[in-house]
Amino acid sequence: MLRWLRGFVLPTAACQSDYDRLAYEILFEDLDRNGDGVVDIGELRDGLRNWNSSFGNDSEKTILHAADANADAGLDFEEFVQYLQDHEKKMKLAFKSLDKNNDGMIDASEIIAAVKSLGIHISLSQANDILKSMDSDGSMTVDWDEWRDYFFLHPAKNISEILRFWKHSTIIDIGESISIPDEFTEQEKKSGQWWKRLVTAGIASAIARTCTAPLDRLKVMMQVRRSKTSKMGLVNEFKQMVKEGGFFSLWRGNGVNVFKIAPETVLKIGAYEQYKKFLSFDDANLGVLQRFIAGSMAGATSQTCIYPMEVIKTRLILGKTGEYSGILDCGRKLLKTEGIQAFCKGYVPNLIGIVPYAGLDLAIFELLKNYWLEHYSVNSVNPGIAIVLGFSTLSHTCGQLASFPLNLVRTRMQAAILEKETIPMLQLIKEIYIKEGKKGFFRGLTPNIMKLLPAVGIGSVAHELLKLLFGLT
Repeated sequence: MLRWLRGFVLPTAACQSDYDRLAYEILFEDLDRNGDGVVDIGELRDGLRNWNSSFGNDSEKTILHAADANADAGLDFEEFVQYLQDHEKKMKLAFKSLDKNNDGMIDASEIIAAVKSLGIHISLSQANDILKSMDSDGSMTVDWDEWRDYFFLHPAKNISEILRFWKHSTIIDIGESISIPDEFTEQEKKSGQWWKRLVTAGIASAIARTCTAPLDRLKVMMQVRRSKTSKMGLVNEFKQMVKEGGFFSLWRGNGVNVFKIAPETVLKIGAYEQYKKFLSFDDANLGVLQRFIAGSMAGATSQTCIYPMEVIKTRLILGKTGEYSGILDCGRKLLKTEGIQAFCKGYVPNLIGIVPYAGLDLAIFELLKNYWLEHYSVNSVNPGIAIVLGFSTLSHTCGQLASFPLNLVRTRMQAAILEKETIPMLQLIKEIYIKEGKKGFFRGLTPNIMKLLPAVGIGSVAHELLKLLFGLT
């Protein structure tokens, strides 16, 4: 839109201030469909979509919130002009942050460097494709005018937000929450949207975990079986659980599994932000290795703090009907009969399991991301939510598969009630290998895989509905 105005509305000799003013007037009139001198959110939304399909669903809300100085739910011309002038200053800073050699032009090498600083690696041809989307004169470089035209009115104000599309999805929850947390943009932090996104993701995770809780309990029940001969079909396993405790016993242990979402998420996000600051020098963006280290340390921190709840969850799942009346009763009985050390059983394999989980999760996601950028990106690095969701699901699953043997060892150690049943981790691993073979380390894998698709599907649908409820789009 702005590019068309420069080429058609004004002669090249017009001064910049006159150009800006007239351009702003034309744009405002185009947005103000009913001609009342005020642009409301509906007109702003329609105008943005007509001008450029790259605007996000919540762009009009972000612009209105930033520009509506008198908070009357509409923009008059002066507010519109003030917003554009302020926004242009921010976009100028973003342009200069990319223009490393200060020649007034952004070339392919500077695009590659900027994207790499955010943990995304692209080839020269991909950088050229990105340049082509902004380059109006065919020079294969982008000057300030071309940069401003391309991001004109776009709420993103710095390079980190412009290239923020590739993020692990926070709505993926397949039962083990030790993946590396997402990044929040400065806009999300300042607007307060970060906590809304955390709450919606947390509630969606709770719904997904509750819907797949029977499969999760079945997994734990199968993991603690020690004999090769103690094999039952999945249907018979379910029948046995229902027979022992009734239909609702299938959800035994789900309460603590849902309850621990909030403290675990808050601790992990908070620790991740602190470790990022510790690993980042000169406020530089973290690369993949630093994100892996910070994410692993954050996972270890959150798991350490909430680990007693993991032990209680396992004991509740394995408990007989009437053995425990609830979370507090289980914790009290464990403390009384086994001492404080009961809440640390299996802690070491759980801690070690974070490394293969987080490492493979991040590596697979980066591999898939770079493959998509190499073969399918044309004019944008934005893959769309479906691609990110699919890649995140696959990478989370691979991470969980890699850590599953340690997960089984952890569960066996947590389930050890009597002192004589408690054996060191290495001895337990040796015992499983000798008595059950390699397959023994993957007991319970089938129900764990079975819950994947429903967990992702239910979590995604719930998250979208919750976003509407919380005013997020």
